[in-house]
Amino acid sequence: MRAVVLSGGLTHDFPATTACLVELLSGQGIRAEVHTDVDAALRALPGAALLVVNALRWTMTGPGTPDRYRELAGTEGASPSRSARARLAAHLEAGGGVLGMHTASICFDDWPEWGRALGAAWVWGRSHHPPIGPAVEVRPEGGHELIDGLDPFTVVDEVYGNLERAPGTVPLLTAAQPTGPDTHSRHPLLWAREHAGGRIVYDALGHHPPSYEVPEHREILRRAIHWTTHG
Repeated sequence: MRAVVLSGGLTHDFPATTACLVELLSGQGIRAEVHTDVDAALRALPGAALLVVNALRWTMTGPGTPDRYRELAGTEGASPSRSARARLAAHLEAGGGVLGMHTASICFDDWPEWGRALGAAWVWGRSHHPPIGPAVEVRPEGGHELIDGLDPFTVVDEVYGNLERAPGTVPLLTAAQPTGPDTHSRHPLLWAREHAGGRIVYDALGHHPPSYEVPEHREILRRAIHWTTHG
């Protein structure tokens, strides 16, 4: 079985976190093919069981994008070609899976179908997270095989808040932001959904390798890989 992994971008150690994901995939007998070019990754999808997006690729030109990022447009920005976008649609229609990690919700700001598929999109000026800091308690919510039998756990990670979520998205993990003005609200950090024929999991955790070392998080990711690839 083969997985295509899109990796790379700004402000994160993507080589290190992608190595964590490759290890988890290998542990389930899945060969990971890592790409840092967006079109190359999407065009490699035919025959793959899973697309993993562990990247921060966006055009940096949309409303509300901070100027410090706009200055980088054209160097780190990315807008998938029409043919590459069609490959994702074909992948899902064939029953392929998608695992979006952390910054995947910020990716591809000029491609609305990506946000609809993933189940969420970052909206500059509304979505937010405090600096990575003290450990937060993450609570499983509801019932799903990704979280069944798991107790609350702690992790040092970024807690994304106020993403624009697709209707019907059911949170499986929640946490409160440890600092800042919004410490009393709990924000969804994980969900699993079916869309356009495929299975999709979004995990907002995974900012840095220590997040992948937390046993409960590793177990959730193992289950997510199994669920999105239908075992």
